[in-house]
Amino acid sequence: MFIQQLYTGCLSEAAYFIESEGEAAVIDPLRDVEHYLQLASERNATIRYIFETHFHADFVSGHLDLAAKTGAPIVYGPRTETAFPIHLARDGERFRIGKLELEAIHTPGHTIESTCYLLRDHHRLPRCLFTGDTLFVGDVGRPDLFGGSMTSAGMASMLFDSLEKIKKLPDEVIIYPAHGAGSSCGKNIGSETSSTIGEQKRTNYALLAPSREAFILQVIEGLSTPPQYFPLNASINKEGYAGLDEVMERSLRPLGVDAFRGLVLEGAFILDTRNADEFAEGFIPKSLQIGLKGRFAEWAGILVPFDKPLVLVVDPGMESEAITRLARVGFDRVSGYLEGGIGAWKAAGQKTDMVVTVEPEELALDLPFDPGLLVLDVRRHPEFVEGHVRGAMNRDLNGLGGPATDLKNLEHRNIYVHCESGYRSMIACSILKKAGIQNLRNVNGGYQRLKLLSTMPIITETSVLN
Repeated sequence: MFIQQLYTGCLSEAAYFIESEGEAAVIDPLRDVEHYLQLASERNATIRYIFETHFHADFVSGHLDLAAKTGAPIVYGPRTETAFPIHLARDGERFRIGKLELEAIHTPGHTIESTCYLLRDHHRLPRCLFTGDTLFVGDVGRPDLFGGSMTSAGMASMLFDSLEKIKKLPDEVIIYPAHGAGSSCGKNIGSETSSTIGEQKRTNYALLAPSREAFILQVIEGLSTPPQYFPLNASINKEGYAGLDEVMERSLRPLGVDAFRGLVLEGAFILDTRNADEFAEGFIPKSLQIGLKGRFAEWAGILVPFDKPLVLVVDPGMESEAITRLARVGFDRVSGYLEGGIGAWKAAGQKTDMVVTVEPEELALDLPFDPGLLVLDVRRHPEFVEGHVRGAMNRDLNGLGGPATDLKNLEHRNIYVHCESGYRSMIACSILKKAGIQNLRNVNGGYQRLKLLSTMPIITETSVLN
């Protein structure tokens, strides 16, 4: 028996490859399926099944591409409706993989069709459970995304029943969820990417709820607004999509400076994928910066419009990587990338803009003496509450892209932007620049460095209580 978790950190997503006696199955594949094909080749195995735990909202699944390349059927659980052929599993149906069996356990609540898959060994004993977005380490799937006519409370009630079914499994059964920490599919998923039924029964707040009513209140309370791309990705996974090979062929297109500029003048959206330091030193005006070295695809899905063609500014050699990551969250309208990168743009004498980056010590020196200074903290509100600079304005980056113009009345202020470490704050600076706000500075190292300064007035929950 061979099980490999394939974890993609920038999406907090876990896919799984299972093999026994030359037969294999893949659970919840990403859109770029070469990893699974390579594993099958290395194991001298044939992929017999592609299992989907539900219609994923935070990425485009690789189910169709993998099925086309292997001939394996796509398996979904009960109450699934798709625009393409699938094997509709019955609750309790078992699938043979070499000497192993995978049993479909219908667990609605996160979505209607949500299904977990229980792996049984050659003795038919339960060994591990692939839980999708039903059960995470320390959390459960949010019930407010795709219930159709169902309310969040109604979906949460269904999730309660599904978890009761899971709790009856032996404590030693390993759980393998579809997501880890940072995913928006839960409220506060733990940092580990696997656990056991017993451990979750002892520590997971949702599994410790004393009643159905208490459970519903707990899982609904404090849910953030889901990212804009969630319903789009779920629809793509349900209705189908163009193959990744086709997307790459039409998107991996080098554009000279004149062609790039022409597309921008026609309304193309500029996405700059370089890191924050490079972007700050010079970028094409009206660009949105999201660095490839962070949670790139997720933030692109939240902040980049899906109804406009995209043109990319990428470090040379990273073009294919950027287009692949964008395709993972449903961006199929990339019109090309700037050939030669920002260097070619500058060499052609085209206009650039920049972002001033300052050290935390400079903010500490200016703060007491500049009445026009504003600290803009773009972290999530729970992060802000735990500790922040006294007097700071909190605007979650998640919501900054749409209503950025409501900050126009702050143009007369000296705005210092920070997040936790610096990744999100440069994205925020690019958003503000696009909105016409020029008098801003990015704080290098963010709150992690600000809180270490003895001269910086920091407010925490403890200090508020005192």
